[in-house]
Amino acid sequence: MSKGSTDLLVLALDIGSSSTRTALFDCRARRLRGTDATKSYTIRYTPDGGAELSPLTLSRAVQRCVRVSLASQPQHQSRVAALGTSSFWHGLLGLDRAWKPLTPIYTWADLRGSDAARALRKRLSERENHARTGCMLHASFWPAKLTWLRQTQPKMFRRVARWVSPVDWIFHELFGTTVSSSSMASGTGLYNLHRGTWDEKLCAICHVHPSQLPVLRESASPTRSVRGVASPALIFTAIGDGAAGNLGSGAERCGTVAINVGTSAAARMIRSSREGAKQKVPMGLFQYVVDDDRRVIGGAVSNAGNLRQWALRELRLGKGAATHRLIFARPAAANDTLVALPFWAGERSPTWPDHQLGVIDGLTQATKAPDILRALNSAVFYRLAQILELIGDGGGPPERIIVSGGILQSMAAVRLLADAIGHDVEIAREQEASLRGAAVHALQQLGRPAPNLPRGILIRHDGKLAAKHRKRRARQIELEMLLRVRDPDLL
Repeated sequence: MSKGSTDLLVLALDIGSSSTRTALFDCRARRLRGTDATKSYTIRYTPDGGAELSPLTLSRAVQRCVRVSLASQPQHQSRVAALGTSSFWHGLLGLDRAWKPLTPIYTWADLRGSDAARALRKRLSERENHARTGCMLHASFWPAKLTWLRQTQPKMFRRVARWVSPVDWIFHELFGTTVSSSSMASGTGLYNLHRGTWDEKLCAICHVHPSQLPVLRESASPTRSVRGVASPALIFTAIGDGAAGNLGSGAERCGTVAINVGTSAAARMIRSSREGAKQKVPMGLFQYVVDDDRRVIGGAVSNAGNLRQWALRELRLGKGAATHRLIFARPAAANDTLVALPFWAGERSPTWPDHQLGVIDGLTQATKAPDILRALNSAVFYRLAQILELIGDGGGPPERIIVSGGILQSMAAVRLLADAIGHDVEIAREQEASLRGAAVHALQQLGRPAPNLPRGILIRHDGKLAAKHRKRRARQIELEMLLRVRDPDLL
């Protein structure tokens, strides 16, 4: 089958930190009905700030989803010519020489490297490091994780022959490949954006030799056949889920921002690598690679749906319509007196306060449980508003904002988001944006760019309520800065 065939299909994988999804897509990036497969799993949180995944659990979930999607359309199996994959960024896995896991998967939410990150910030110029790698010196990224592991588990650290992203190991298990992508590497904090290679200075500081890290390529030839996939098929190495989310929601142009609100949340914009090389990325934002031609800038917040679930559970709020109306009431949200720093699971952009935990200021005897949850929802959206302002530095406000993720289950939540950030927002036509984005990327690499998605429903913000939210956001910033002044180590 030729690469230009209109009959070709792509098997898309979206490997997330809480679930894996797979499906077959046609050459126009349309999902084939009945080919979806999903498998959920759970991050193990520990009292000392750990957030781990079992490699075996993840591998079994991915393999099961792949089998289900391929078996769902046996008449189409000979047409599956390529695999496209989206994977969660920042995860770290240590392997022995035989590619067997020696460690759990340390996810982005693992905070045990916070002290190591603080030590790295004292040793290195964070501004220079950010300009070189696009990443902050924070517990989410590999330098802090590797430093922490070497200090706390030296024997295990010495035994590790390879440090990889979890998806790299999954691909080795499934297809026998041994490479990774520049996109996945860029999310580690060990990748030099200017040279397109592993950063030798950081590797030396972390006591990791570049030979212990994957060779970087954008595609790979499988050494193991997969039942239901045409042979030979092209295996495109994974891109980060954030980049895939932009591609899948139609936010590919500079000036169009994708906001995803799920367990965590993020705001991201894609621009060309040439533009990325010319323009500085503001401190506090990340800059990762999509592929050779594109980069994605933006910021992520660690608390969104996970914080809402915590509040529903611990405040014993019901999930009925009455509770929903209270926590997403637009005028009430704009006039709330509570101010919150929503850092229950640590925090990332735009200030990366890895030692600051959650705070609620303004509680009184009159405060009710729904008031707390409503203030927490708004507080999360204020962090996204700060990120949007940084993305727009030098280029003005975004032309379009496309929203995807679990937030789309509630239009009231989307309206509150629009008010809180002070922008109209557009509902993504594809809710599973990262999954579709994996297929879109594979098709683009095949020279088969997918048609543009039609525009989604526009949700307009209320200007008067947005002005009140801006004042509340300023109070949130003041509270965070006040706590930083009291404890300079939080800087």
